Amino acid sequence: MSSSVPVRDAATVVLLRDSPSGPEAFLLRRVRGMAFAAGMTVFPGGAVDPRDADAAVGWVGPPVSDWTTPFDADEALARALLCAAVRETFEESGVLLAGPSAGEVTSTDGPDWEDDRVGLERRYFSLAELLARRGLLLRADLLRPWAHWITPPTESVRRRYDTRFFVAALPAGQCTRDVTSEADAVEWVRPSDALDQLRRGERPMMPPTIVTLEEIAGFGSVADVLAADRSPARIQPTVSTVDGRPAVTLPNGRVLRLAQP
Repeated sequence: MSSSVPVRDAATVVLLRDSPSGPEAFLLRRVRGMAFAAGMTVFPGGAVDPRDADAAVGWVGPPVSDWTTPFDADEALARALLCAAVRETFEESGVLLAGPSAGEVTSTDGPDWEDDRVGLERRYFSLAELLARRGLLLRADLLRPWAHWITPPTESVRRRYDTRFFVAALPAGQCTRDVTSEADAVEWVRPSDALDQLRRGERPMMPPTIVTLEEIAGFGSVADVLAADRSPARIQPTVSTVDGRPAVTLPNGRVLRLAQP
């Protein structure tokens, strides 16, 4: 079965804010009825929609061509990944990485914005259409490439994703909201605290989330995270069983046992 499962392109955004004790990440716990990563703690993200590649989207920041090398993608896919990242972040947190011009970020307060978030989530319109109607530009300069993970093929996996991870700071003047129906809990957590909860069995997570939180836990501020020099290499773990429990082995030889939600 595993060889016949298609691999879908996806984008994930590690949304960060500063706190007195270091960066915090916005985390969601996916509802148990989800077909993928049910019950797991994740970052906002999801599969690329065909309309995410719309070349008409308004754009501020590094051109599409600058994103092709970090994520091993052609320009059409690179554009789609950036749009998916911004779209999924808005759908799952209420935060929109867009503004009327360079250096500005729009406010997303008000019931009309929630109507637009729901409409985008239900695919009534594309991100490009929403931004055009609102007179906004996608703020590509607010995102940075971080990692590149691909779901390994196994007999038990029925959905596979080729996921590019981005990091972004929570824009000034915006705040996250508990809005998505795909999560039953959302919160801001220090990466080290989330990892402690994982070790205590309180917060099951998949390997990409674990590794990303470990990496970010080593930084003192969000600015330091955004300034990090990252050249993401594709990571595809291999699946095995250790002491009767499922585990994955990373390309560097590290073995991570998979937590059960």
